[in-house]
Amino acid sequence: MNTSKLPVPVIGQGTWQMESDDRTEAIRALRRGIELGLTHIDTAEMYGSGVVEEMVCEAIAGQRDEIFLATKVLPSNATYKGTIAACERSLRRLGTDRVDLYMLHWVGEHPLDETIRAFEKLLEQGKIERYGVSNFDEPDLDQALRIAGPGKLACNQVLYHLKERAIEHAVIPWCQKHGVPVVAYSPLGAGDFPEPETPGGDALTIVAKRHGVTARQVALRFLVRNAGMYTIPKASRVEHVEDNARALALTLTGEDYKQLDEAFPLGSPRALPFI
Repeated sequence: MNTSKLPVPVIGQGTWQMESDDRTEAIRALRRGIELGLTHIDTAEMYGSGVVEEMVCEAIAGQRDEIFLATKVLPSNATYKGTIAACERSLRRLGTDRVDLYMLHWVGEHPLDETIRAFEKLLEQGKIERYGVSNFDEPDLDQALRIAGPGKLACNQVLYHLKERAIEHAVIPWCQKHGVPVVAYSPLGAGDFPEPETPGGDALTIVAKRHGVTARQVALRFLVRNAGMYTIPKASRVEHVEDNARALALTLTGEDYKQLDEAFPLGSPRALPFI
């Protein structure tokens, strides 16, 4: 997912809905995450209509070169000219001359070839390092691959957590086949985390106690168990980002994975969900 020598941690930091959080504490949390190695920071022009990009700008001030910075263009802006203009607005809000990863937030009404042509122009101008997609199902990925060509899609960012494993049916296999990294957003369920005494929650608690860690750390580690998998949990409080960062050092066993796999079944194949 990276063209530079900057390492990209498998666990990064998401910022969706951060505009609703206490600004000072959220920026403190982002900075603490960077200190702990969560240097992959993901945002989007949609988040707070640009407010969150401005918060990220403040959080990364003075350490831009240490950050793998990702943002996204709204589908409504994703014409050729609109994509370039949106990127330039994001760069101004982020206080940088380039982003490491630029994505189309989801499939929209504008032709995908226009968006990708704009991505290529932004690459040529040095305003982005790589480009990718978000919320793309297999047919959408097929189309993007035909337009962009092999080796050009830096990622597919999709909804993925223990209670929502739909992407394992077809999206992850497609990405593995074509060498496209997968970035899981809302990895802790966006308010629907499996607590003890709920389906799957007991097994999660057992695995966490076995390792002396939190259930959330186990959940994050499960999602990045395979190569080419990344995740971007959002944490707007310092204690939460510290908890997330501890998952980087966690090693689960085959028994752990088997127990979690059985506790959180895939379910039937269906259309790719997203929020």
